Amino acid sequence: MRAFIDDIARSIAFLSRLPVPARHFHGDDHGLSRTVRAFPIAGAVIALPAALLAAVLAVIVAPPFVAASLIVALQLMITGALHEDGLADTADGLGAGRDRERALAIMKDSRTGVFGVVALVMTLLIRVAALATLVVILPPEALLLALIAIAAFSRAAMVWHWHMLPPARVDGLAVSMGRPAPASARLALFLGFLVALPLLPFAAGPVAALIAVAAAILAFFVFTSRTRKRLNGATGDTIGATQQLVEVALLAGLALCL
Repeated sequence: MRAFIDDIARSIAFLSRLPVPARHFHGDDHGLSRTVRAFPIAGAVIALPAALLAAVLAVIVAPPFVAASLIVALQLMITGALHEDGLADTADGLGAGRDRERALAIMKDSRTGVFGVVALVMTLLIRVAALATLVVILPPEALLLALIAIAAFSRAAMVWHWHMLPPARVDGLAVSMGRPAPASARLALFLGFLVALPLLPFAAGPVAALIAVAAAILAFFVFTSRTRKRLNGATGDTIGATQQLVEVALLAGLALCL
C-alpha cells in the first residue's frame, strides 16, 4: 500500500503541476513501468479541483458557457496543457506527415501547425459545449462525480494505449520512461473501470453512461489502430492525445444523451 501511494504521488507529479511531497520520490528511478498503475487514481485527484469548481458554479447557477470555460481553464492550469500539447503534435504528424518518418519528425517539432491548431480548437469547443450542457442538466454532486469518473477513465486509456503499442521511436518519452508492465497496465484499466462504472451511471443514468463509455472505447480503438498503422507504435504525444480523445468522447456522449 505504501508503494501504491508513492505511485499515486509520482503520477500526480508527472501528469500535473500539483505540488507533491518530496518523500514520495525517495528511491525513484524516474521510470513509469510500475507507476502507471496509479494513473486513474491520480487522474481523479487531479480532476478534483475542477470538479469542485463545477459543482460550485452549478449551485450558484452561473451562466453555462462561462462556467464551462472556467472549468476547462482550471483543468488546463492544473495539467499545464500536457495532454493538449500531445494532441496538437499528434494531429500535425498524422495530418501533415505523408510517411512514418516525416510524421514523427513533425511531431517532434515544437512548432504547432494548422492540423494541431484545428484539433485543439475543436476539442476545446466540444469540451466547453458539453460541459455547458452538463452544468445545466446535472445536479452539482452528479456533475462532480461525472468529471472525476471521466478523468480516471481517460487516464486508464492512456496507459492501455501505451501498453498496446511498441515505442515508435528509439528515444523519446515512450522509451525513456519505460513501457507499462503488463500487470500495471491491467491494474490501471481495472481501476479506470472501477471508478467510472459506478460513478457515471449514478451521475448521469445507466443509458447515458453506457453510450458515453461505448463512444470512448470506440474512439480509443479507432485512434490506437490509426496510430499503429501510421506510426507503427506509440509516442508521448499519442499517449496524451489518447487521454484527450477519450475525455472528449465521454463528455460529448453524456451531453448528447441527457
